[in-house]
Amino acid sequence: MNRFLITILFLAGACNSPDNTKNTTANQLPTDLVSNPHTANGMDTVAAGMKPVMSFKDTVHDFGAMHEDEVVQYEFAFTNTGKSPLIITSAAGSCGCTIPDYPHDPVAPGQSSVMKVSFNSAGKSGHQEKTVAIHTNTLRGIQMLYIKADVAAKKK
Repeated sequence: MNRFLITILFLAGACNSPDNTKNTTANQLPTDLVSNPHTANGMDTVAAGMKPVMSFKDTVHDFGAMHEDEVVQYEFAFTNTGKSPLIITSAAGSCGCTIPDYPHDPVAPGQSSVMKVSFNSAGKSGHQEKTVAIHTNTLRGIQMLYIKADVAAKKK
Protein backbone atom coordinates (compact mmCIF):
# COMPACT_ATOMS: atom_id res chain seq x y z
CA MET A 1 0.00 0.00 0.00
CA ASN A 2 2.87 2.39 0.77
CA ARG A 3 4.31 1.96 -2.75
CA PHE A 4 0.93 2.83 -4.23
CA LEU A 5 0.66 5.97 -2.11
CA ILE A 6 4.22 7.03 -2.96
CA THR A 7 3.53 6.52 -6.68
CA ILE A 8 0.36 8.62 -6.49
CA LEU A 9 2.16 11.42 -4.64
CA PHE A 10 5.03 11.35 -7.13
CA LEU A 11 2.67 11.59 -10.10
CA ALA A 12 0.68 14.38 -8.50
CA GLY A 13 3.86 16.33 -7.85
CA ALA A 14 5.05 15.78 -11.41
CA CYS A 15 1.80 17.15 -12.80
CA ASN A 16 2.21 20.35 -10.77
CA SER A 17 5.86 20.89 -11.68
CA PRO A 18 6.77 23.85 -13.89
CA ASP A 19 6.75 23.05 -17.60
CA ASN A 20 10.22 23.54 -19.02
CA THR A 21 9.04 22.88 -22.56
CA LYS A 22 6.78 25.92 -22.96
CA ASN A 23 6.99 27.57 -26.34
CA THR A 24 8.33 31.08 -26.36
CA THR A 25 7.79 33.58 -29.11
CA ALA A 26 11.47 34.57 -29.23
CA ASN A 27 13.10 33.52 -32.51
CA GLN A 28 9.84 32.20 -33.92
CA LEU A 29 8.22 33.32 -37.15
CA PRO A 30 4.66 34.66 -37.24
CA THR A 31 2.15 31.90 -37.92
CA ASP A 32 0.64 33.81 -40.85
CA LEU A 33 3.84 33.04 -42.83
CA VAL A 34 3.25 29.31 -42.58
CA SER A 35 0.21 27.73 -44.24
CA ASN A 36 -0.73 24.30 -45.51
CA PRO A 37 -3.03 24.21 -48.55
CA HIS A 38 -3.52 20.44 -48.22
CA THR A 39 -6.83 19.61 -46.57
CA ALA A 40 -8.76 16.44 -45.82
CA ASN A 41 -10.87 17.29 -48.87
CA GLY A 42 -7.91 17.79 -51.25
CA MET A 43 -6.00 20.89 -52.23
CA ASP A 44 -7.11 24.41 -51.32
CA THR A 45 -6.17 25.98 -54.66
CA VAL A 46 -6.55 29.54 -53.34
CA ALA A 47 -4.09 28.89 -50.49
CA ALA A 48 -1.78 26.99 -52.87
CA GLY A 49 -1.71 29.98 -55.22
CA MET A 50 -0.60 32.24 -52.37
CA LYS A 51 2.48 30.14 -51.49
CA PRO A 52 6.02 31.35 -52.20
CA VAL A 53 7.89 29.91 -55.18
CA MET A 54 11.66 29.43 -55.11
CA SER A 55 12.78 29.99 -58.72
CA PHE A 56 16.46 29.25 -59.41
CA LYS A 57 18.49 30.50 -62.35
CA ASP A 58 20.11 27.04 -62.35
CA THR A 59 20.02 24.06 -59.98
CA VAL A 60 23.15 22.27 -61.22
CA HIS A 61 26.74 23.53 -61.08
CA ASP A 62 29.80 21.73 -62.43
CA PHE A 63 33.04 22.87 -60.78
CA GLY A 64 34.94 20.97 -63.48
CA ALA A 65 38.50 19.80 -62.87
CA MET A 66 40.03 20.51 -59.48
CA HIS A 67 42.66 19.08 -57.17
CA GLU A 68 42.16 17.13 -53.96
CA ASP A 69 42.12 19.38 -50.85
CA GLU A 70 40.71 22.37 -52.76
CA VAL A 71 37.63 24.09 -51.35
CA VAL A 72 35.35 25.73 -53.92
CA GLN A 73 32.12 27.68 -53.59
CA TYR A 74 29.21 28.52 -55.85
CA GLU A 75 26.25 30.85 -55.32
CA PHE A 76 22.94 29.54 -56.64
CA ALA A 77 20.83 32.65 -57.36
CA PHE A 78 17.08 32.44 -56.78
CA THR A 79 14.03 34.70 -56.72
CA ASN A 80 10.81 34.34 -54.77
CA THR A 81 8.32 34.45 -57.64
CA GLY A 82 5.40 33.56 -55.38
CA LYS A 83 2.90 35.70 -53.50
CA SER A 84 4.08 35.33 -49.90
CA PRO A 85 7.40 35.43 -48.04
CA LEU A 86 9.74 32.50 -48.69
CA ILE A 87 11.13 30.85 -45.57
CA ILE A 88 14.05 28.44 -45.72
CA THR A 89 13.89 26.34 -42.56
CA SER A 90 17.00 24.26 -43.24
CA ALA A 91 19.44 23.10 -45.88
CA ALA A 92 21.69 20.05 -45.77
CA GLY A 93 24.39 18.64 -48.00
CA SER A 94 24.49 14.97 -48.92
CA CYS A 95 27.78 14.60 -47.04
CA GLY A 96 30.02 16.61 -44.73
CA CYS A 97 32.06 17.87 -47.68
CA THR A 98 29.09 19.85 -49.05
CA ILE A 99 28.08 22.82 -46.89
CA PRO A 100 25.12 25.08 -47.74
CA ASP A 101 24.72 28.62 -46.42
CA TYR A 102 21.24 30.08 -46.85
CA PRO A 103 19.38 33.28 -45.95
CA HIS A 104 17.77 32.93 -42.52
CA ASP A 105 15.37 35.85 -42.93
CA PRO A 106 12.21 35.54 -45.06
CA VAL A 107 12.66 36.46 -48.74
CA ALA A 108 9.79 38.73 -49.79
CA PRO A 109 7.86 38.18 -53.03
CA GLY A 110 9.90 39.52 -55.95
CA GLN A 111 13.14 39.60 -53.97
CA SER A 112 16.23 37.64 -54.96
CA SER A 113 18.90 36.02 -52.83
CA VAL A 114 21.57 33.30 -53.05
CA MET A 115 22.19 29.86 -51.64
CA LYS A 116 25.95 29.47 -51.16
CA VAL A 117 27.30 25.94 -51.48
CA SER A 118 30.88 25.03 -50.55
CA PHE A 119 32.54 21.78 -51.60
CA ASN A 120 35.67 20.51 -49.82
CA SER A 121 37.50 17.94 -51.93
CA ALA A 122 39.73 16.69 -49.09
CA GLY A 123 39.85 12.90 -49.24
CA LYS A 124 37.95 12.82 -52.53
CA SER A 125 39.17 11.75 -55.95
CA GLY A 126 37.51 11.05 -59.26
CA HIS A 127 34.08 12.20 -60.39
CA GLN A 128 31.99 13.62 -57.54
CA GLU A 129 28.26 14.38 -57.51
CA LYS A 130 26.68 15.89 -54.39
CA THR A 131 23.26 17.29 -53.49
CA VAL A 132 21.79 19.93 -51.21
CA ALA A 133 18.23 19.55 -49.91
CA ILE A 134 16.54 22.86 -49.07
CA HIS A 135 13.46 22.73 -46.82
CA THR A 136 11.07 25.62 -47.41
CA ASN A 137 7.48 26.76 -46.96
CA THR A 138 6.82 26.41 -50.71
CA LEU A 139 4.12 24.09 -52.03
CA ARG A 140 6.87 21.73 -53.15
CA GLY A 141 8.46 21.76 -49.68
CA ILE A 142 11.92 20.56 -50.70
CA GLN A 143 14.12 21.99 -53.44
CA MET A 144 17.24 20.12 -54.58
CA LEU A 145 20.53 21.59 -55.82
CA TYR A 146 23.29 19.55 -57.48
CA ILE A 147 27.03 20.03 -57.75
CA LYS A 148 29.64 18.06 -59.68
CA ALA A 149 33.43 18.03 -59.83
CA ASP A 150 36.26 15.95 -61.22
CA VAL A 151 38.85 15.74 -58.46
CA ALA A 152 42.43 14.82 -59.35
CA ALA A 153 44.04 12.71 -56.63
CA LYS A 154 46.80 14.26 -54.56
CA LYS A 155 50.31 13.58 -55.91
CA LYS A 156 52.38 11.47 -53.54
